[in-house]
Formats: sequence, structure tokens, C-alpha cells
Amino acid sequence: MNNKDQFKKAGFSVINSESSENKLLDFLKENYPSVIMDNEIDLNELKAIVGLPIDNKVNGYGLNFVGRNVARAKYKQETEKELKLNTELSKNLDTTQNLVLKGDNLDSLKILKNHYMGKIKCIYIDPPYNTVNDEFVYRDKFDQEEAEVLGLANLSEADIKRLEFSFGSKKSHNGWLSFMYPRLLLAKDLLSKDGVIFISIDDNEQANLKLLCDEIFGEENFLSLMVIITGANQSGEGVRIQKNTEYCLAYSKTINSKCINRVDKVEESYRNLNDAPTPFETRKDMGYSIYYNPITKELIPLHDYDKERISTNDANQVYTDDTSLINRGFIPIRPGMRNNKLHRWRWNIDTFKNRIDEIVVFENDGEYQVKFKQKGLNPPKSYHNYGGGTSEVKNLFDGIKLFDYPKGLDYIKYLASIGCKDDEIILDFFAGSGTTGHAIMQLNAEDGGNRKFILCQIDDPLEKNKPAYKFCKDNNLPTVISSITIERLNRAGKNIAKEIEEENKKKGMFNESKKPVPDIGYKVFDSVMAPKLMLEDKQITIDNVCTDSLSRIYNMIFSVGIDEPTQTPEVIAENSIYKIGENYYITNSENISNDEFSNIINNGKVFIDGWTASLNATLQHYKEDVKIVF
Repeated sequence: MNNKDQFKKAGFSVINSESSENKLLDFLKENYPSVIMDNEIDLNELKAIVGLPIDNKVNGYGLNFVGRNVARAKYKQETEKELKLNTELSKNLDTTQNLVLKGDNLDSLKILKNHYMGKIKCIYIDPPYNTVNDEFVYRDKFDQEEAEVLGLANLSEADIKRLEFSFGSKKSHNGWLSFMYPRLLLAKDLLSKDGVIFISIDDNEQANLKLLCDEIFGEENFLSLMVIITGANQSGEGVRIQKNTEYCLAYSKTINSKCINRVDKVEESYRNLNDAPTPFETRKDMGYSIYYNPITKELIPLHDYDKERISTNDANQVYTDDTSLINRGFIPIRPGMRNNKLHRWRWNIDTFKNRIDEIVVFENDGEYQVKFKQKGLNPPKSYHNYGGGTSEVKNLFDGIKLFDYPKGLDYIKYLASIGCKDDEIILDFFAGSGTTGHAIMQLNAEDGGNRKFILCQIDDPLEKNKPAYKFCKDNNLPTVISSITIERLNRAGKNIAKEIEEENKKKGMFNESKKPVPDIGYKVFDSVMAPKLMLEDKQITIDNVCTDSLSRIYNMIFSVGIDEPTQTPEVIAENSIYKIGENYYITNSENISNDEFSNIINNGKVFIDGWTASLNATLQHYKEDVKIVF
């Protein structure tokens, strides 16, 4: 095995795990060489070229915080991690187009950047809120050694201490912004030209995050500060104003007509609809009832009242529901109350039957509400009343409350529907309980879409006194957050498949309208230390080389960036040669014969894993035809 310099000296073309190319710097050097002096940027010269006034006495407008330069350096720093395929936790490995990356999202985003730069249509994140009561899970490291690694010169001991305090303190605006800055820069790199990012946030950092995003994504690309009703009910002597809202910042990569999808016009009808068991009391002026099956999504209008049983003088009658419908899982819905008065439906029974496709049923805390579509499309609104996802997670996990305040499925489904089309990618690099992955699978099941998700979640240990820790122990799962993320995807996928199979059975075996089960699988990758050279007793050795051949192949696929990492490579020679399209990926190249090399070189492009390659005569012979990947 050899290092990069040896392959370069031998005349091989070498691909690094991360590209060191700086397109902006190259552009300035080529077109405006006067801006670069002694490998530094002359800001006054740059201002003069673009026509901005030069006045060092006047302060500019913007967000400044301790750790800004450190955060910038962390964005540029190459990751020391690579990915190892976790076949045990993966589901539908050979067919799925979804990814779950376990590990610090800063490393995961850098690894994703090689292939997905400019390809992600929608990003949703719910980052950790900066509150005094919460531990900051993703706290980035910073100390003297880290400053030297990042190449930050001229930092005094006082500077180091101040940065260490900012990075390590609870409720530190500086530390939180320094943490978010490099991750949002990488998020921007990943977004497509018409891409959009949604960021959930609360009061503590909303103002700072807005300024930070204005800088990163551009103030002109700001779409909205969406207000979300959370239903939180705070009380106590210290509470002056109850906080029952949080926010969602929305930015596009570039403002254009394709960045946000328009939505159906939906006119709200009567609320507080009844899901009471039979029999129920009703009034003759209500007109009729509707039955709704939340599993099959079917709506059935009940027949008109038995008019012979209702005298014109009686205000109320007891009406018995159709028990056969109830036994089949249907729930009665009827108009609700307004100002303590019962209201009739807006349509009569015949109109209802003719326009049933224009009715939409929403669930809200176990009650079903009916709304009616209008013709045409509207831009999305900035104010929403979506319930949380606590009950949804509890239902999946046998009544156990594993997460506090997870986002609701309907909320994330809505963002996905306005943020991407039915065949595009959504990324969530603070996956948490896995709501985004669950929402995408559910949305695909409902509309037949083929959206793909990429989730990133750190393997942070669960607290031993929490229900999530006990759940993992009881189910022989690693006691880390990502275990819950993946287990939720697994359970949600099974439920979705079961519901569709049951619905298809009712339609008959040969019915062409049967719904397909969406992609409910995912490839799971663990973040592990990448190989590195070690000097021991004046001998150079290589440490941390993952010996799993398929993982080595996937790392090359991520690094080269040509082929989609969700694809399953074809095995040409076990533990050595793999293929996607016309591209060949090789590990353990010393096991390959001259004839095998000759054959694959004549049929496509060849990439060889440098960490498992040896500079033997066979490889030397083909150095003009292969690329070495580190």
C-alpha cells in the first residue's frame, strides 16, 4: 500500500476524497490579479473594482460573532472521516434510493458534497435550539491544537480561552452561531439552483439565524419567516407571555418560479367535527352525515334521513348510525358547532356525491375536519396550525414517549410538497426522531411519488434515565439517538406497506388500480476514521483502513462523484471489481490479473482504491488508463 505522493510521482492520476479546487480564487487570479497580493486578498482593491466606497472609518452592516473565523475554517477543513456500509441496519439494500448517514453532520455534509453538490432540491432541518435547559448535543471541539490544525495564526492565549468558552458554554449565541455557520455554508453548496431550505427555530436564535442566513443565502433569496402554532401551554410566575409559536425560516438558492410549488386552494369548512360512537343525537336541519375511513381514505355519504320518523315539530331525533360501516373502520363526521348552534353542510346530498373529489379530510388530535378544495393554485401561506408529532411517535413505539416535541408528519409533508416535486431529493441533517424520512415515505404512499430522503444523525449517547435508553437496551439496539431514528423508519415503513396491502386486497387481485408500496428502505452508513499514514520506527504504515470491500467501493463512489451513491454496484469479481454503468471501481487491486485489467479498461473508466493498492508491475503498466482514489 502506498501514499498519494508515491502514486503522483509514479505518474498516476490521483483523486482526493475532497477537491481542493477553489473556483472563486482561481477566477480572481485569472481575471483580477491585482486583488491577490502575497497570497492575501486586498479588500480595498476588491472594493474599488466593484465600485464600492473605500472608507475604513465607517462600519459595515452585518452579523459578527466570536468564532466566526473558526467556523469558516471548519467549513474548509477536510473531513477525517469516511463511510462504512452497515448492512445489518440497512433495509432493502439492493433497491432503496434512500440514505441514512450516522455521525457528525459536519463530516457527513462534506462527504455528500462530492456527489450531491448542486443536486439537492429541498433541505429541512430542525437544529438544536439554544436554550439554557438543554445540553448542546453537537458541540464542536475547539482548543489550541484545533486552532493550529485549522491554520489560525496570531491567536493569543486569551483569544483561545474566549473561543473555548464560547464553544463550550450553554446558552452561548457565539457558540451556537459558530456551530451553525459551516453547516449552513455546506447546505448552500448542496442545494440545486432552484433548491429551497426550511429551518425550524424558536425565539432564542431566530433573529440571529435570520441575519446569518441573509449572509449565506442572500437577503434577496429570503422567502418567508413562517409562523407555526405549537400548542405549548406555559404557566408559572416567571411566564409573562405564553409562547405557543415557533418559526420556520425559508430561503431559496436563487429566486425563481420553480423554487416553491403552489398548493391547492382549500377553503376551510366547519371545525370541531364529531367522531362520537353510535348512537348520537342529531337534528333534522343538519341534512346528513358523512363516514370517513382513515385507512382507505374513503368518504361515504349516508342516505337521507328516514323522513317518516321525523315530524316537522320535533327539534331532535336519535339517529342510529350504519353499524356495518362502523365495523369496517369508518368514522361518522357531521357539521359542528358555531356560537353554540348546529350548522348544516354547505352542500346537499346530491351535490356532495357529485363533488366528493373536492373534499379533503384532515386529522387534528384524533378529530376529523372537512375542508373543500377550490379551483386553482395558491402560493403557500406563512402561518400554519400543525400539531406536533408526540402522539405519532408514541403510537409507533407502543405508547412510549421517546422524544420531546418531535415535529408532526403533516407539517413536514407540507414542506416537502411545496419544496420539491415527487421525484426529487430532500435532505435532513438533524434527523432526530426520523420525522422527515417517515413523512417522505407517507407522502409517496399517498400521491404515488418517488421522493428520496437523505438523513444525517449523530451517534450521541442516550441518557440512561430516559425512556429512549431503556427502549434501546430492551430491544438490543445501540444506546444512541440514531438507533431511534432508524427504528422509526423501520416501523413506519412496515405500517405503510401493511396499510397499502390491506387496501389493495379490497380492490381485488386483478385490479390495475392497486397502489404500489413506495420505497420504504434505506442504506445505512457509519462514520468511521479515514485511513491515514503513520510513522513508526522510521517506517511508514497505514492506519484505520476499513477492510470491508463493499465499503471501500462505496467510499470511492462518494469521492469520485460520478455515480449515484444510492445505486447498488454490480459485482464483477468478489472483493475486487465492481461496476456501475460503464464505470469500474476496484479495491484490493493486487488480486487482479493482467487480463482482467485489460478487459475492464477496454470497456469503461477505471477507479482504483489507493489505500488498498500496491505499486506493482501490473498497475504500473496501466497507469495512463486508471485513476487512483484516496
